[in-house]
Amino acid sequence: MSSLTAALYGVLIVYLGGWFLGYWTGNFSLLLFILTVVTLLYWLAERLRFKPARAAAAAALEQQDGARRAELARLGIEKVDGDVHEAKARLLMQPWWLDWTAGLFPVILAVFLLRSFLFEPFKIPSGSMIPTLLVGDLILVNKFHYGVRLPVINKKIIDNHAVQRGDVMVFRYPVDPRQDYIKRVVGIPGDEISYVDQTLSVNGQKVPTQALGEFYDEDGMRYSPLFSEKLGAFEHRILVDPKRQPYYGPDPKNFPMAQNCRYTAEGVNCKVPPGHYFMMGDNRDNSQDSRFWGFVPDENIVGKAFFVWMNFGNLGRIGSFH
Repeated sequence: MSSLTAALYGVLIVYLGGWFLGYWTGNFSLLLFILTVVTLLYWLAERLRFKPARAAAAAALEQQDGARRAELARLGIEKVDGDVHEAKARLLMQPWWLDWTAGLFPVILAVFLLRSFLFEPFKIPSGSMIPTLLVGDLILVNKFHYGVRLPVINKKIIDNHAVQRGDVMVFRYPVDPRQDYIKRVVGIPGDEISYVDQTLSVNGQKVPTQALGEFYDEDGMRYSPLFSEKLGAFEHRILVDPKRQPYYGPDPKNFPMAQNCRYTAEGVNCKVPPGHYFMMGDNRDNSQDSRFWGFVPDENIVGKAFFVWMNFGNLGRIGSFH
């Protein structure tokens, strides 16, 4: 068993090393599930077989020592050298390969349940959600806000809150579901979304905005026009820079249900299909989002982002956001 455990750890180290070096894309949810199952098997084996066997061996040793002492006492020998307590303790000691598997099961199980059903941490890797979220923000995502989903396969089994316009959502990138993206929900099923000449409209109504001056992007080392936007129940801030307006077409886009969208050089108009959502970054001119790769299906939802729990470069970032 020690050789098998060493081999399993070797495979884990190679997998994590290749993931870290970029040789392949890892799936942390699947990895955590496999670790939970493997350590559970070791934990059951420890409880049902290995621990009882060690206890039986220790009891046999103690019984043999008692019998030897009784026999020596019968022969008149009262003083007997030797103490089985140390040997008994060694017999009862958990070997390293169980300590590093069965011993880790409760911790891995707690992390798996917490991450799968309650809250999951994420790190913001890009500036697409500036000014709401900055590069380096460590955020928490509520995994049960939109409903309870089975881990790994992400199948919803219990409904909760409906997705609302204005929510900041983490989801599996439709082009490559192995990657997680974070954007703001702009359109829900049935909405008519228009983003033309850097102006957002929902169902024919322009979304209210108000100029707030300029925002200095420390990473990009530039100023951008800052606005507040009322989308849904709360206001949030966005960046819109007329000097950096992206180009949308008129070439046809290739993504599922692309026929629901019409592209011009000035922008895009889309009808959100059932069971899908239209997502945009708050950094409107520096965000690859639904304008370019299409709609997010409901089964790709990971959860609702709601709290910055750490930014090592700026502790003032800690707190909730809209």
